[in-house]
Amino acid sequence: MNVKENVIASLHQALASELTPAEIGPLLEVPKSSKLGDYAFPTFVLAKTWHRAPQQIAAELVERIDASGYEQVVATGAYVNFFLDKGAFAQQTVQTILAQGAAYGDSTQGQQANIPIDMSSPNIAKPMSMGHLRSTVIGNSLAKIYAKLGFHPIKINYLGDWGTQFGKLIVAYHKWGSEAEIKADPIGNLLKYYVHFHEEAEKDPKLDDEGRAWFKKLEDGDPEATHLWEWFRGLSLAEFKKIYDRLGITFDSYNGEAYYNDKMAPVVADLEQQGLLQESQGAQIVDLTAEGLNPALIKRSDGATLYITRDLAAAIDRYQKFHFSLSLYVVGAEQTEHFKQLKAVLTKMGYDWAAQIVHVPFGLITKDGKKLSTRKGNVVLLDQVLDEAVSLAQAQIAAKNPQLVNAATVAHQVGVGAVIFHDLKNDRLDSFDFNLQDVVRFEGETGPYVQYTNARAQSILRKADFSEDLTSATVPLTDPQAWDVVKYLADFPNVIQRAAAAFEPSVIAKYALRLAKAFNKYYANSKILVADEQLAARLGLVTAVSQVLQSALALLGVAAPEEM
Repeated sequence: MNVKENVIASLHQALASELTPAEIGPLLEVPKSSKLGDYAFPTFVLAKTWHRAPQQIAAELVERIDASGYEQVVATGAYVNFFLDKGAFAQQTVQTILAQGAAYGDSTQGQQANIPIDMSSPNIAKPMSMGHLRSTVIGNSLAKIYAKLGFHPIKINYLGDWGTQFGKLIVAYHKWGSEAEIKADPIGNLLKYYVHFHEEAEKDPKLDDEGRAWFKKLEDGDPEATHLWEWFRGLSLAEFKKIYDRLGITFDSYNGEAYYNDKMAPVVADLEQQGLLQESQGAQIVDLTAEGLNPALIKRSDGATLYITRDLAAAIDRYQKFHFSLSLYVVGAEQTEHFKQLKAVLTKMGYDWAAQIVHVPFGLITKDGKKLSTRKGNVVLLDQVLDEAVSLAQAQIAAKNPQLVNAATVAHQVGVGAVIFHDLKNDRLDSFDFNLQDVVRFEGETGPYVQYTNARAQSILRKADFSEDLTSATVPLTDPQAWDVVKYLADFPNVIQRAAAAFEPSVIAKYALRLAKAFNKYYANSKILVADEQLAARLGLVTAVSQVLQSALALLGVAAPEEM
């Protein structure tokens, strides 16, 4: 039982079960100043049933509470304030972290239940841009968070390797491309052709018809269309994997939209058999008026399938394979309507597991206030951003620590980590403008700041060269900074739970920043390496901080170098 649960249990007992622990928990507050206690329970909620003023209720509750496990429990106005036994609590927290190491915060609650995560999903024949970063790193972090809680995440890179755009690309290649150009610069030239197609299509709309016709050929297995598609796909996947290697991200499946090309007919047949398909202007739709949604377009008038047709087949296939407890789709907020339609159609088909599908939306990354668009050529290439981030990190490391032995490796960890952390520290639904200079700073609310804090802790431990057992020491709490650090350390398991419940990695990133700031405040106000009877206790606290910072960064997919 953690400290918050102890407080909840004390209140539950004092209230004679009037409120359940689940009702008490959300009411607990953490006072702004530790002078007012460590937890506070507001009694306003009891005023109607107790028919007394909140101040009187607080005083009566204090009389009922067993305060033996606390420094004190006092009534302050309408609040019951709990002051924890700092010495015992700090010792228990630090010793638990030292004993469990990287396993601190682990849980078996997931019981290895499967959670497929649809993430990243770049389009073939286009470069990976900053626009792909969010789905990739949010999905990867969620996989790590759920794995720590005992679930079995399955990372699926649902490649955009099917659709009308490939018909357009084939037309563009025939009109303006060459094999020699593709071999010289595969993705760069494929992107050039794609952008040129859309520029010309604005002048000549018939080009769009040609693109649709070639995609229909591809769907029908035309040899030339299939050959070009396989060629473009292979070249693209090789380029994508280079970037994923840099980000330190792997996938369990690269089954993209094309994988479901032969799995859509049974879905359409099922819809038809259940009487769910209707004809509308020559197209096949599922009416979702009763659900308050636009109709789901299953087949166009020319017989070509659409995104939702393939997504229906994919959802059914994933449930048949994994019998998932949750199925996450880490896809931009602009696709919210699409996923509402997907769930609604699956529900109409009789699949009750559709309720376990969760769209995890996110906002946009903009550059100079403008949305990134491959079609219009307004694209910021992800590999170039990573190159620049590493260069900026290298320059700062050279200035701060010119003797660093593995400087190139650390620069990569810091530069790439800075880009990932910056994305994940933002609430995922928020859009933000990307400025690389701000991202790779060693000061402020950045990834390098958290990494540098961990490196500082490791430096202290190296200087101490302390060989005695740290687990038996009691952390000195003579200064409030140490106590603030301990409270953050104790909260880490709860932070992981909150991040998972909200599908929100920013909860972890913001926690890491708060812990780093608290530790740096402690470091600035305490002489840690003084050889006195409390040295082991202080080093135990430093070790615990380093461990939890490393674990928090790991959950974000960010490395934690020991020197910077």
